[in-house]
Amino acid sequence: MELETAVAVGLVTVSAVALASAVIVPLLPDEARAAKRQQALVAQRRAAERVQAVSRRDQVAKSLKEIEDKEKKSRISLDLRLAQAGLSLSKQQFYFFSAIGGVGVGAFGFLMSGDALLALGLAFAAGLGLPRWILSYLRNRRMTRFILELPNAMDVIVRGIRSGLPVGDCMRIIAREAQEPVKSEFRALVEAQALGITLAEAVTRLYERMPVPEANFFAIVVGIQQKSGGNLSEALGNLSRVLRDRRKMAEKVKAMSMEAKASAAIIASLPFVVASLAYMTSPDYISLLWTTSVGHVALAGSAVWMMVGVFVMNRMITFDI
Repeated sequence: MELETAVAVGLVTVSAVALASAVIVPLLPDEARAAKRQQALVAQRRAAERVQAVSRRDQVAKSLKEIEDKEKKSRISLDLRLAQAGLSLSKQQFYFFSAIGGVGVGAFGFLMSGDALLALGLAFAAGLGLPRWILSYLRNRRMTRFILELPNAMDVIVRGIRSGLPVGDCMRIIAREAQEPVKSEFRALVEAQALGITLAEAVTRLYERMPVPEANFFAIVVGIQQKSGGNLSEALGNLSRVLRDRRKMAEKVKAMSMEAKASAAIIASLPFVVASLAYMTSPDYISLLWTTSVGHVALAGSAVWMMVGVFVMNRMITFDI
């Protein structure tokens, strides 16, 4: 009985001492200073993490700003546009073929119509307008193919890094086995690295050769990883997923806007269709538009309003993703 009482008294004493330590000790000067120092360390650590996150965002924003400023200041040369279109022509060859085409079309038009002014207009269109339109079409088509194939190239890099391959070997695999134009662009990237150019600079040159937002994102991710470190495979995996979702969104918007585009095309073609039908049924009635001065004014006003309407409809059905 006495033993049980002693044990109970001991337990009560230990509990009282522990409670007093928990309540009174933090109120002592040394312990209070230690607790304050611990809280200050925790606050400093959290502040450092916030500063690091802010600096990382600032670094990304700075990189984007530098690339945008560089793109605005630099004017795309004809040689670069030919390279972006995937053509092996030089600037002199492009001018030569354009001049030959303009002269040939102009001579053909003069022989068929005998009108020098019409022949001059055809020569101007065939020598200056048509070659640049074809160049722009080939350039946009090549960029579209690059955008479609780039996520697959990123997946190759991600799987290669996770399996233990260096980034350079992953780039060589893409340059050897990928689809065009990603294959040729990554081949140029690998050749640039072989000449001693860093990976970040080589990827920046990739964006200069292929100025699309997807290549810009790829250059920013690689550049930041080279400067601050991190898991490149995870970053590229997330970027690949973002690019695929971005493409899906663009296709969805395109599908949803096809009705509006078809309506705009029908509305824009109605004046020409109606004028053609009126000319076939009543040529004397519709010919007043180009045989009288009032008709000339009406045609000019109609053309101006037609251009305004087409511009407004184009702005309404154009979406940037």
